[in-house]
Amino acid sequence: MSTAGWSSAQSVTPNAGTERTVTEWLTRMHDASRRRAYIGTLVVSAGSSMSASRIWHVCDGDQQMERVDTLTGAPRTTVRHNNEVITFAPDSKMAWVEKRESLGLFPDLLRTPDNVIPDHYTVKANGLERVAGHKADVLEIRPRDNLRFGYRIWLEKETGLVVKLQTLDGQGQVLEQVAFTELKLDAPVSMDKLSKLMKGTQGYEVHRPVLRKTTPEAEGWRLKGPIPGFQSMSCHTRESVQASGVASHPMQWVFSDGLASVSLFVEPYNEQQHLEEKATVIGATHSLTRRLGQHWVTALGEVPHSTLLLFARSLEYTR
Repeated sequence: MSTAGWSSAQSVTPNAGTERTVTEWLTRMHDASRRRAYIGTLVVSAGSSMSASRIWHVCDGDQQMERVDTLTGAPRTTVRHNNEVITFAPDSKMAWVEKRESLGLFPDLLRTPDNVIPDHYTVKANGLERVAGHKADVLEIRPRDNLRFGYRIWLEKETGLVVKLQTLDGQGQVLEQVAFTELKLDAPVSMDKLSKLMKGTQGYEVHRPVLRKTTPEAEGWRLKGPIPGFQSMSCHTRESVQASGVASHPMQWVFSDGLASVSLFVEPYNEQQHLEEKATVIGATHSLTRRLGQHWVTALGEVPHSTLLLFARSLEYTR
């Protein structure tokens, strides 16, 4: 389904006594994230690690602005205006300016060329609970296969805003959780103040990564076969300089099924830097590395390890 198809889904209102489809629930969630102003404290927990952030979010028509301050670890302030993002590191007086096409909890929800979510996930409403003082509908989104994880989502009942989200493994165990511990809806957030903050780079060393949109074919890469449900979303190269001083252009190829996403990073193989192939996991995020000829491939995503293996083994160089 195209984006236009998703837009038509936004106007669908279930009849009394019928249940919303997975598309209708997710569209409600997405609309709320783009139309509501709020201030809150968000806590992310994965395994034994935990981090917290303070968020200010404001909307004005199609304009979105947001400030995120880390409350744990090294101080960071991230401010975004639509897809323009700047991150300040006050301790080092460094700032990074970039454009991000993917934003939000499920950033590819409306960007996938076809709506394949109902083909690969089921949804079930599971009553009401309170989160951060707000009544919330509880959803169970379960995968139809073992290539992706499931989700338990709490949506604020009146607005549809996501107030809590858990990523679940195949046995229903929580791998990672994101939740507001405090949330004020329709808060008076000033877009002007956030705009001024975004421009306040005086005294900071500003870095602007150079990204170039491209295609996998233009870079000499392809998949031997499709990975069920996952569609190519974007591909770009980034200017980089190796330790040897030689310029290189690492590639990132992004796939999504609308909820889960996978990135394939490809760079020139360096025997001093790329010492061993390995797999790691932090919460719901898995990664693996492998050598492929004269290239080093890193597969990264909030999907099972077996899914990353499918991607890594399917990737091939055609030159």
